[in-house]
Amino acid sequence: MPFARRSTDPYGPFVHKITVNGASIAYDEAGTGSPVVLLHAGIADRRMWRGQLSALATRHRVIVPDLRGYGDSELPPAPFTHHDDVAGLLDALDLPRAALVGCSFGGAVAIDTALAHPDRVSALALFDTAVSGNEWSDEANDLWDDLVGEVDPDDFVAGAAGEVRFWVVGPRRQPQDVDPELVAFAQEMDQRALAAELALGAVEVGELTPPAIGRLGELKIPVLVTAGAADVPDISRLADRIAAEVPGAVRLPDVPDAAHLLPLERPEPVNAALLDFLS
Repeated sequence: MPFARRSTDPYGPFVHKITVNGASIAYDEAGTGSPVVLLHAGIADRRMWRGQLSALATRHRVIVPDLRGYGDSELPPAPFTHHDDVAGLLDALDLPRAALVGCSFGGAVAIDTALAHPDRVSALALFDTAVSGNEWSDEANDLWDDLVGEVDPDDFVAGAAGEVRFWVVGPRRQPQDVDPELVAFAQEMDQRALAAELALGAVEVGELTPPAIGRLGELKIPVLVTAGAADVPDISRLADRIAAEVPGAVRLPDVPDAAHLLPLERPEPVNAALLDFLS
């Protein structure tokens, strides 16, 4: 059964915890209406959706979890898959179906969930999304070498600074072009995310088989996809591929002056697109 405890979380006075597939999953919730689940990027946690929760809650029941091992969710040593956790969260909340909104890694989890559990997902909205099985281009790898280079994997501060430079600032902008509060918040989230990824490396995390990159045409639900114009070029190209291969997918123009954490950096156009799409 879910329970809530007091928290200093920016969403409100309570953070909820619920047991999903043997793990305690933290989530925030607001609103009533058709359910929408927001899945965070791999460099972040559920706090990246702070600009969406209240806006979407005017029309929807909005659920914002920390994926297993991230944020305030726990990481038992048992094998698991993120997409089965999403379906398990719907089970635990007694929700037959929900629309999934994902950013980056959260978008990949959303797509995998829709493929693994097609009867549980009513729609997908994808921002700067990854896709399971996709391989980064040589251009992306070269950009990483140019902008970040070698980083000690045990140095979470340096690692987060490098990832934020690459993803949140992006290769088309300079750090001084980006709101310093956004950069500081992204680095704080990413330090926690890097610690989570290190812990996840010791757990058997299953993957969708075959991966989603060769199965996009199997998606038979409404799909919205867009990206930040300042993101790594591979991300915009991946959005183009999703739009080309998913029947009826809506490809919105890339959002100017925004990079990988588009919902956090530019909440107004994201909220407008989501409210229109989810209606």
